[in-house]
Amino acid sequence: APLFPLTLCRLSRSCFISTALCNAGFTFTEEPSERAGKSDGYCSRILRAQGTRNEGYNEFRLRVEGDPENYQPGSTYRVTLYASSPAYFRGFTLIALREGREGDKEEDYAGNFQIIDEEDTQFMINCPPAVTESTPRRRTRIQVFWTAPPSSSGCVTLKASIVQKRIIYFQDEGSLTKRMCEKESLYGETTEKPLLDCCACGTAKYRVTFYGNWSEKVHPKDYPRRANHWSAIIGASHSKNYVLWEYGGYASEGIKKVAELGSPVSMEEEIRQKGDDVLTVIKMKAQWPAWQPLNVRAAPSAEFSVDRTRHLMSFLTMLGPSPDWNVGLSAEDLCTKECGWAQRVVQDMIPWDAGTDNGVTYESPNKPTVPQEKIRPLTSLDHPQSPFYDPEGGAITPVARVVVERIARKGEQCNVVPDNVDDIVADIAQEEKEEDDTPETCIYSNWSPWSACSSATCDKGKRMRQRMLKAQLDLSVPCPHTQDFEPCMGPGCSDEEGSTCTMSEWITWSPCSMSCGMGLRSRERYVKQFPDDGSVCTLPTEENEKCIVNEECTPNSCLVTEWGEWDSCSATCGLGMKRRERMVKMPPPDGSICGAEVLEVEKCMMPECHTIPCMLSPWSDWSDCSVTCGKGMRTRQRVLKSPVELGECTEDLEQVEKCMLPECPTDCMVSEWTEWSECNKSCGKGHMIRTRMVKLEPQFGGDSCPETVQRKKCKIRKCNRGGGQGQVNSDEKKRRKEAREKRRSKQGGRQGEETTSPAEHPGCKMRPWSSWTDCTKLCGGGIQERLMTAKKRLKSAQLPSCKDRKEIRACNVYPC
Repeated sequence: APLFPLTLCRLSRSCFISTALCNAGFTFTEEPSERAGKSDGYCSRILRAQGTRNEGYNEFRLRVEGDPENYQPGSTYRVTLYASSPAYFRGFTLIALREGREGDKEEDYAGNFQIIDEEDTQFMINCPPAVTESTPRRRTRIQVFWTAPPSSSGCVTLKASIVQKRIIYFQDEGSLTKRMCEKESLYGETTEKPLLDCCACGTAKYRVTFYGNWSEKVHPKDYPRRANHWSAIIGASHSKNYVLWEYGGYASEGIKKVAELGSPVSMEEEIRQKGDDVLTVIKMKAQWPAWQPLNVRAAPSAEFSVDRTRHLMSFLTMLGPSPDWNVGLSAEDLCTKECGWAQRVVQDMIPWDAGTDNGVTYESPNKPTVPQEKIRPLTSLDHPQSPFYDPEGGAITPVARVVVERIARKGEQCNVVPDNVDDIVADIAQEEKEEDDTPETCIYSNWSPWSACSSATCDKGKRMRQRMLKAQLDLSVPCPHTQDFEPCMGPGCSDEEGSTCTMSEWITWSPCSMSCGMGLRSRERYVKQFPDDGSVCTLPTEENEKCIVNEECTPNSCLVTEWGEWDSCSATCGLGMKRRERMVKMPPPDGSICGAEVLEVEKCMMPECHTIPCMLSPWSDWSDCSVTCGKGMRTRQRVLKSPVELGECTEDLEQVEKCMLPECPTDCMVSEWTEWSECNKSCGKGHMIRTRMVKLEPQFGGDSCPETVQRKKCKIRKCNRGGGQGQVNSDEKKRRKEAREKRRSKQGGRQGEETTSPAEHPGCKMRPWSSWTDCTKLCGGGIQERLMTAKKRLKSAQLPSCKDRKEIRACNVYPC
């Protein structure tokens, strides 16, 4: 087959061949036309090289960060295509196909690529789902982000082709192909993304528990031992119309305050302003230090509710100290396809970057990202100085785990799949029997159980229940009472039979309180229905029992070192915590867990906080001026380092000042053209002129002024020759003089002062007009003037009329 011309080759870019081939002088053939015709050319023109193909090579490799066998729907992964030294490649093509698909239809492609470096990579012109090189050149590595498709997409194959010299490597060969299948959900199928409407009925109540795993043992590189902490957790259950945060989006001001300062105040205000789109605000306290064993400090948790319109849950918390790193869930859907509520959600979390600060280490100085970047997950290849850096590109070890468990359902349920045992056990809350007419702008806690009846006899009494007003979103709408009363009688006085106490099933046992030997565990249940007669439930709501973990282990079965020195107090003023550690020198011979304590934590008291109101970081560098010329503003910031518990810090965290750059260039401004003058000749060829005035002179390098006088030719009847010439010349001079006088009178009228032509005063010979004087003002309207003085007075001249003349005009009329 003949060689393709270079120009034709460049126009024939397809999804499966790199532009680098066009510069390599290959011979190409097109596949049969019946294949190309499947999709009218959508990524279907496959050009194949008539050249050498290497089999069984290992110089080139396609790798997904962390080498996962499965992908999490909607998650983002870093994909790397690289050559081992000394190999290199000039061009490449990268695609992601659903398994078993040809690639000739748009729906055959899975997920979406995101360009990291536009100088290296770009999307193909004729095949938008594919990525190729921006320019053919020698390279050893390229990287892109790939966002996995939504759930129920099945298996996906990432394929690459490489161009190196005259050798082409195809996607279906070993190390240039990566197959991944969808990761199975731990808690049953949830609604696919993009988010669909929820079909579940009633409401559900959940408990979210946050288990931090960010510790020096798990993440040893540059771990900040002195000030490590998790900020206060803030989030909400909400509708799909509201997005707290998401990958690829931009951080709001509230998210920025959480991400950089750990302050949830602005974020909570943003959430509460969303009104009907939010059902419950989720809040948990900050954790100082970031990690402690569960037998020292319980994992923080909070409860929230969801309903058919507000079935998503989002939250975030900052790793402190850090530039702007956080963890959290974004729009976690708790509504299942079967029109029910998910029983349990477990997610391991890696940190993400809010895109507002440029720091690369835990304690990098504050340096705002300008312009602000999109929220993205951190990776192990972001920066060599990053504490999560891994030259092999492995996955980041999770820094936390979140567990979301359903603890109750209310109202009639309509799930398609029948309830299982877990569903029944989880429904422990009393269903509301009456419609709630509470305004949606009033957010309450649940009603407490009814109290015992105020009457112990068969006389009528009252019983009470109460609830707490958590938030009033609209102060103009009053919130109803927080107490409720109803009549009752003493025990045994009710007309109805069966005055019994209804209890929920027992919740599963808690973990044993000891990791070695004998400890205690407990379980709880709740009162689902109090007796109708108002009597008190006497059935127990809590049970405790002994438990044994590794029965043979004892604290003396292992050898430990002496206790180390106490760490510094975690607080700089007021109440804080300090700890000390010791090491296990020799574990138990039977391989069991050492029962001896290796960590002690105790409270410590520093001087009262009023002596040190707050600790602040140094001021950051001033930002660039907000303008490129003239007057603008610039800012600088600093960060509050002392814990929030020490009290409110009144010091400014941001400063703003004016800045002045060189004056902005001002271009010349001119008036409109005047009308053309009369022809300067009464016969024959002459000319006409028109003028315009300079209204504003150029300043500070602005554009110079254009011409202010224009001339054009004019031709009037031919002049008579021979007899009568003297009379003609005399008439011509007379007309010319009258025209000059007429123009001067018009000009004088425009300039605001009457002037007299020398022709009006016979016997005077006048000098020409002088140049215009400088303007009396630089702006705001000034005056210029010029003079005409008498050169010679003839005897016939009348002295009073033969005098100097002056003209005045406006100048610099633009405002200051």
